[in-house]
Amino acid sequence: MSEDLAKNLQLLCSYYKSVAEVCRRLNINRPQFNRYLNATTMPSKNTLRRIGEFFGVEVEEMMLPQPQFSQLVQSRPIRQSTAQTSLTPEQKHINQLNESGQSGLSKYCGYYYEYYMSMACPGQVLRTLVDIRSQGDKTYYQRTERLNPDGVSKAFHGVYSGMVQLLSDRLFLMDYEQETHVEMTQTILYPSFQNRVVRLTGLRLGVSGSGERAPCCARVVYEYLGKSIQKKQVLSRCGLFELDSSEIEQSIVSAIRNDMKEGDWHFRAKF
Repeated sequence: MSEDLAKNLQLLCSYYKSVAEVCRRLNINRPQFNRYLNATTMPSKNTLRRIGEFFGVEVEEMMLPQPQFSQLVQSRPIRQSTAQTSLTPEQKHINQLNESGQSGLSKYCGYYYEYYMSMACPGQVLRTLVDIRSQGDKTYYQRTERLNPDGVSKAFHGVYSGMVQLLSDRLFLMDYEQETHVEMTQTILYPSFQNRVVRLTGLRLGVSGSGERAPCCARVVYEYLGKSIQKKQVLSRCGLFELDSSEIEQSIVSAIRNDMKEGDWHFRAKF
């Protein structure tokens, strides 16, 4: 199948001045596209769909045996597409990230407790609920904060949505606050090198929820809960906790302490 696809792509590219022009219009990295043409790598479903839309052929047609596909394209004109040139810079950047950052993410889908030292309430641990899931050929996540500082009034829920990429053995999560659109956060996590995901550690960058809105960086732990949960019950356990709270394992508290060793020049994640 990959050999037929490679020959079919070569035929489609022949309708353009050069392969470089096709790559430029498709916004696909030339070395990566060459691997498709040489049958050393199969494009992702998302990339196949983009290529098909660009040339005006169906994905299933591109998988046909080369002689059959050649007869097909001879019977109808190949689209000299300019659609990809209308992509915004943001869309082009996202497409490039998805091209290389989605492979291997399925094992990380599911629910997590996220722990870090609160930026708005210094000295306290904030536990939030994170839901990572795949939709089509992309991976998204939702992070929900539950805050009830005085323990009396109704709890406030802050919801953040974003995308996940796995780039060169690091998980990158970028989100924004859904309601007011006044905050973005980035989290970088070490991946799990075991078959079963238990905990992920890394750093989280954001702004404090206090009036000063100071940019802050904190160590973070993701504790895996499973593919399915009793969401209402699990979310009720989220909120602010004291460092010595029996609700939080001390191994987690140790992992999220934002201390630095003598001689450190940078604030680093704990592995």
